[in-house]
Amino acid sequence: MILNSNPTNIKKVPSSIITIGTFDGVHIGHQKIITRLVKTGHSKDLRSIVFTFFPHPRMVLQPDFEIKLLHTITERKNVLSQFGLDEVVIKKFTSEFANKSARNYVKEFLVDELNAKHIIIGYDHHFGKNRTANINDLKAFGKEFGFIVEEISAQDIEDVAVSSTKIRQSLIEGDIETANSYLGYAYFITGKVIKGKGIGKTLNFPTANIHIEEGYKLIPKNGVYIVKSNIDGIDFFGMMNIGTNPTFEGEKQSTEVHFFNLDQDLYNKILKIEILERLRDESKFESVELLKNQLQNDKSNAINWIQSRYE
Repeated sequence: MILNSNPTNIKKVPSSIITIGTFDGVHIGHQKIITRLVKTGHSKDLRSIVFTFFPHPRMVLQPDFEIKLLHTITERKNVLSQFGLDEVVIKKFTSEFANKSARNYVKEFLVDELNAKHIIIGYDHHFGKNRTANINDLKAFGKEFGFIVEEISAQDIEDVAVSSTKIRQSLIEGDIETANSYLGYAYFITGKVIKGKGIGKTLNFPTANIHIEEGYKLIPKNGVYIVKSNIDGIDFFGMMNIGTNPTFEGEKQSTEVHFFNLDQDLYNKILKIEILERLRDESKFESVELLKNQLQNDKSNAINWIQSRYE
């Protein structure tokens, strides 16, 4: 798969089949569309392309509206790379781009640069300045420029919309099981291991403090979770706390992971943390000893859960 983050500088590609969207989460609804795209591309000898945008349009057009995304742009690229696409093209979304007329958008990007011969798109797709053009306009452009428009049904589009909404709400509520079922894989965060306050070491539960640079990344509800991470080619399980460490009067939210059976310096490593199951809410304990006891219980519960599913 080729990744192109600057489509205005690419040469015209071979005849292609395209789908268009933000694809945040690349969940089971998105996967259904991408699978159709790749399969049709193979059958018609067309290059399969996902044409996506970053920043999210709302970040540009509604800057006062705080939006949290399931994926950082790097995470989105990495997940999309797993589905057999020939290319992912990421267009930088700007006010100038948003103000392009529908015809100029189709001619410049879909036709001249991506050489679209087949477009798979939702029946409710809108595009061009003020999003005034619809799928009927796209079909008219298709007749003019020589590409087919294949509609995604209302039911399929509803499945995609419901999945995105359900995933975000589930994560906000700490319902990892539901979120993962809609994603079709474990929700994950990606960040660099930085030095923390060292509280975990004093509890005999040393942790990797994960710094997530992108403020728009959706972090699940505060609490304790069972997690997995592949480090240098080996899967390690552990438990993660998202929260403020209230027993120690903390105020700033942190994300800390205690890995089982791992004795290694992780500072400055970039880790992908897959979130498998929620254990409990974050709590304030009356003493450090009570917190230690709870952490031991958490570890036992986590290991039992892992053994029941992975061994």
